[in-house]
Amino acid sequence: MRKTTILGGAAFAAALVLQLGATSVYASKIDCSKVMAELGSGKKVSAVAKDMKISRSSVYRCRRLDKEKKGAAASPAAMASPAATLH
Repeated sequence: MRKTTILGGAAFAAALVLQLGATSVYASKIDCSKVMAELGSGKKVSAVAKDMKISRSSVYRCRRLDKEKKGAAASPAAMASPAATLH
């Protein structure tokens, strides 16, 4: 009985690892710069997803990543401190 439990757990863990690996490979194939260009031209999320044959959640993910990237560039930590300019 114990061997069955261990084998079942190992099989589940292997399946989980394979699934997570497949998800990250798929996510890397989406061209977020193209998604953002389409959104910037005025297209709706649903239209971009349909045209590019991706899910709407992928479009939203690209939009969130773009916003985070722009936010990180404008954050106070990224800017030079005022004290550094006084010296």
